[in-house]
Amino acid sequence: MSQSLQRGLALLNALADGARTLDQLAETVGVHKSTAMRLLRSLEGEGFVHRPDSHRYKLGSALFDLANRALDDVEVREVAREHLRELGNRTGHTVHLAVRERDQVVYVDKVDSTRPVRMYSRIGARAPLHCTAVGKILMAGVPEESRREFVAALDRPALTTHTLTDERTLLEEVRRAADENCALDRGEHEEFVHCLASGVRDTRGTIVAAVSLSAPKVLLDFDDLLGWRDEVIATCERISAELGWRSE
Repeated sequence: MSQSLQRGLALLNALADGARTLDQLAETVGVHKSTAMRLLRSLEGEGFVHRPDSHRYKLGSALFDLANRALDDVEVREVAREHLRELGNRTGHTVHLAVRERDQVVYVDKVDSTRPVRMYSRIGARAPLHCTAVGKILMAGVPEESRREFVAALDRPALTTHTLTDERTLLEEVRRAADENCALDRGEHEEFVHCLASGVRDTRGTIVAAVSLSAPKVLLDFDDLLGWRDEVIATCERISAELGWRSE
């Protein structure tokens, strides 16, 4: 990767956290202000960066358009959309569709909860694999012969008091998810939210995406959450069938 491209991408990543001044961006990327200015002008010319005022830079609309076009290319997102809406309508809770990119989960679609207390999340957000229900079911899609090595290589920070950081415990959790086509997050990613997820399969039977049902603990206790398990699994089976998967 060329140095200019690398620095340009670093600027965009820095702006993903919010508006920044030229000085802040130059310091973050580790370049002189003149270099940062040159790169920002190029990005601004293509619409990837814009200036809301004379002192600050923000991400531009071209980047969001590019992201939406990329998401639209994800076939499973198009196939799943109506099924996600139906699940959201039946349960009243937040529904996510997620895929795996290397060692992270990416949320590619969402149906918001209709309840007065909601969890915050957004399409395009990323999360760790080890502490999310969608992450565990997506790891269940990693071939069993290479799963141990994959889990061993993961960063497994403790995000809450419930996060599974032990390699052996996490492997057992993923194995169970593979056997049951259902994974759980017991407040492991966010202390006040729990979640269950199931896997979406392609025509070869490979897990290529995950559908989750999430709810704040104050609205839905764990046993009630588990009561929706069969609904979530059935939703994934319907999506999988549209993608060409046929269960035996």
